[in-house]
Amino acid sequence: MNALDVLKERRSIRSYKEEQIPLDVLKKILEAGTYAPTAMNRQTPVIVAIQNKETIKKLSKMNAKIMNSDGDPFYGAPTLLIVFADSAFPTYVEDGSLVMGNLLNAAASLGIGSCWIHRAKETFLTDEGKELMKKWGLGENYVGIGNCILGYAAAQPEAKPRKDGYIIMADEL
Repeated sequence: MNALDVLKERRSIRSYKEEQIPLDVLKKILEAGTYAPTAMNRQTPVIVAIQNKETIKKLSKMNAKIMNSDGDPFYGAPTLLIVFADSAFPTYVEDGSLVMGNLLNAAASLGIGSCWIHRAKETFLTDEGKELMKKWGLGENYVGIGNCILGYAAAQPEAKPRKDGYIIMADEL
């Protein structure tokens, strides 16, 4: 599958099989994240990879609490990647977002389902979140950009049609 096909066929997956993705596949996805463009090639983002069920469950509850829910915002995904970026740099949100995009698209290219889950910033502003960041060796300048859940899709949604007017051609070609 070429890159354009991956981009066109990737979907946000919100239902996962329990089967864990293999470590060699995870490493390929993580490597793709490290090749995302960053401003002036500063490479300020950091990816925390988690496959421990209890840690993922804990983080899911923390994330759900922010939106006053008791549901599982990680949809039972067996792998969680959290992207952080150093807020000392003015492009930290953009840099971290590009890492997230690479993770999502690399996963799709390898047959792994994924979804960007928000509230990473809020989760890691809590005392409990700050303790985890400290445990992982992340300084106070780091901010959660996004949660990337990964796993084998239990169902594959169809692509919705693209909206009219998505592209404006400023010049005639």
